[in-house]
Amino acid sequence: MRALMRTVASVLVLVGFGIGPLAAQANPPPGVNPAPSNPPPQNQPVTQAPPYSSNEIIDTGHRFFGAVSSGLAKIVENAGSQWGLPNGYVLGQEAGGAMVAGLRYGEGVLYTKNAGDLRVFWQGPSVGFDFGGDGARTMMLVYSLPATGAIYQRFVGIDGSAYFVGGLGMTALTFNNIVVVPIRSGVGVRLGANVGYLKFTPAATWNPF
Repeated sequence: MRALMRTVASVLVLVGFGIGPLAAQANPPPGVNPAPSNPPPQNQPVTQAPPYSSNEIIDTGHRFFGAVSSGLAKIVENAGSQWGLPNGYVLGQEAGGAMVAGLRYGEGVLYTKNAGDLRVFWQGPSVGFDFGGDGARTMMLVYSLPATGAIYQRFVGIDGSAYFVGGLGMTALTFNNIVVVPIRSGVGVRLGANVGYLKFTPAATWNPF
């Protein structure tokens, strides 16, 4: 995580001087199984399987976040009241930084019940009242995902979706009726209201656009 934070800080400096995107290779985040050596096809249908129950998500989140997960049940309940039950979720880690305009990079694995596990990377800018830097373990709940390949697109932030309980924070993003809800627990200071998007890709890239 420290290496990822240092790299993101370097990218913020480079972007400020107008230097182009960089290529990157990333290691699997702690607590996340590496992508299988023979991964499933990247566009397997997901809707045939039943969604994950709240108990399944909460149990997974408790194991993933550990001691700081006391507010997870309330966050999952809040998300469920708005978007129902997820049919996929992502476990991973990310790092970000901002001085009004910011960048965020992450990596993890998308889990589904019937379409296998898929390695994903995400990048995105944010603009708003936002200062500082953070590194976070991130669980993303995915709602109404029609197929695994549908995760590879831009998801735009939903205004007013921020929700905080204890050491966890939730926001929401959407595109084409798919909703992605990142739940983050991290260190450092990243305060303020920001709007932006996340772009999911099958390979690591420093280009957030």
